[in-house]
This record gives sequence, structure tokens and C-alpha cells, in this order.
Amino acid sequence: MSEDRRRAVLRAIVEGYVATSEPVGSKALADASALGVSSATIRNDMAVLEEEGLIAQPHTSAGRIPTDAGYRSFVDNLAATALQDPHKRAITTFLSDAVDLNDVVERSVRLLSQLTRQVAVVQYPSLRESAVRRVELVRIGADRALVVVVSADARVEQSTVALGDAVGDEEFERVARDLNEASVGRTPAALLASLSDWAARPGQVAWAAPVAEAVVAAARGGTVERVVFAGAANLARAGADFESDAIGSVLDALEEQVVLLRLLHEMAGEGQDVAVRIGAETRTDALARTSVIAAGYGPGGDAVSLLGTLGPTRMDYPGTMAAVRAVARYLSRVVENE
Repeated sequence: MSEDRRRAVLRAIVEGYVATSEPVGSKALADASALGVSSATIRNDMAVLEEEGLIAQPHTSAGRIPTDAGYRSFVDNLAATALQDPHKRAITTFLSDAVDLNDVVERSVRLLSQLTRQVAVVQYPSLRESAVRRVELVRIGADRALVVVVSADARVEQSTVALGDAVGDEEFERVARDLNEASVGRTPAALLASLSDWAARPGQVAWAAPVAEAVVAAARGGTVERVVFAGAANLARAGADFESDAIGSVLDALEEQVVLLRLLHEMAGEGQDVAVRIGAETRTDALARTSVIAAGYGPGGDAVSLLGTLGPTRMDYPGTMAAVRAVARYLSRVVENE
């Protein structure tokens, strides 16, 4: 019971802080929430949550604010939230008037930014992206190999990788078999997750990671990573959530595109309909004060393209996740009919 109550206290702190940007105190929670306990009990729960690193006190005598770990706990315990009916109607009305695929992508990114009040990004559908039919690892020297990827649509991509030290024939053939087994039948998003696990196996060869990267890159070789952004001005409106020089770094990361695309690809490979990275989980210094929410979309449920939002860690996670999920589902239907 106390664990459930503490979870409710954490949820109330997250929701209060997101709504007001002010630290949340025990008395305010006791007065305004439906927790049904005294402010003294809430203070005790806050002390436990603080010990667990889920909330923090920005300064003496202040209330509490969520930490990145607190947001993560909140998101992990969050039931799937349905998008509000007016927003559903907005998606259907606004996007159904699109005249072609370019128009629907441009409209989608603008609408997603408006719904979430964050930066939105949509990758153009990668209609040539298909499953891997076969992967071959061909020795071209004592310490080099050729990676050949044959896709289900008969596309062939190849690249050369360095293996480091000389590799024995038996070990080379074993790695080639395992690599093919971990790759066949997977589209690039699923391939990234599968080969990441393969490269991280205990006792794996040191050159597994560059080979895995080469396979994923080759599998994506026939696609153009074209993306559109909207809502960069929303970062300025959230200026209080960033340090003085942080917004410039975030904008630089967005302009480079490759950083955000790599992150979105990683998130799409996690097997969730909507994935969330919070603060340091982005593993990118420029995005350390942001959260990224992403989903894949594509025909037949295959997440071959990506969309997402980026904003400060103090964001409306339920609403943003619902909006990203809804727009991804709409785009999947559009692409399927292309």
C-alpha cells in the first residue's frame, strides 16, 4: 500500500511540476490532490522518493521536482493514454485534406508540433526499405572482409570492414553464420536491435560491432534519410527549462540531423509502439536536458520510417506519447495505401 501511495505522490509531483514549473510542496499536494493522507505522511513519502533519487529539492525550504529517474519511473508506470477526441478529429481533418505524400508529411510534422508544443520531426517514408534476405561475409585479406547484404527486393549493398588482427578461417566462418542468422528476415529497425544484441554476446569477437554497423548501413543503403522539422520556436518558449546556452546546442544537434536520426533509429528498434528517452538516456550531451518521444510507422505495421518529438524533460508525457502514437498510426494507413 505504501509503495502504491508513493507512486501516486510521485505522479502528483510530476503532474504538478509539469503544469506550473514550480516545485511541489507536501501541503499543496495534501490540499489539491486526491491522495487522502496528511501532509506529514506525504513528507515521509517524499523523503523516501528523494532517497531513491526520483525527486530533488532545488533549494532549502522549497518543494520537490522530479529527476530524470523520476520522470522515467512515471513513464514506465504510465498506462497507454488515449488521445483526446478533439485532437483525433484534428488529425483526421487536417491530414485527410493532403493532396499527396509530400503534403501529408509536411502537414503531419506541423500538426504534431502544434499538438505537443514541442519540436516535431518526421522522416519521409522509406518505401524501398525491406527485409534482409541474406548476409554474406567474404574474406578479402588477412584482416579485412567484405559485407554483402541482399534485401528481399533484390537490392544488393556492400561495404568493407577492418577486422583488426588476422582471423582464423574457422572463427571467421562461425561469425559469418551467426551474423546471417541474426540478420535474415529483419527490416533495418529490427536489424539494429538484433545485431546490437549479437555484437554484445559474451565472448563475441572484437570486430563484431563494426561488422554489425556495416550490415545495418548496407541494409539502409537504398533509402534516403530525408526528414522535416517543425516547432523549433517552441524551444525558445520553454527557455526556463534550459540553461542559458543549452538551446543553441539543441538547435545545432537538430540541424546536423544525423544525431537525432541515429537516436530515433535506436528507439524504433526497442520494439515499443512509442519509445521515450529522458535526459542522459539520449547519450548526447547537447540533448541532456531534453526528452525524445518516438514511434515508427510504415505499411502493414512495419516501422520502416520514423517520427518523434523533442522538448524539455518537463513535458506532458501522457499527452505527447498519445499524439505521437496517433500520428504514427495515421501515417501508417496513408503509406499502406500508396
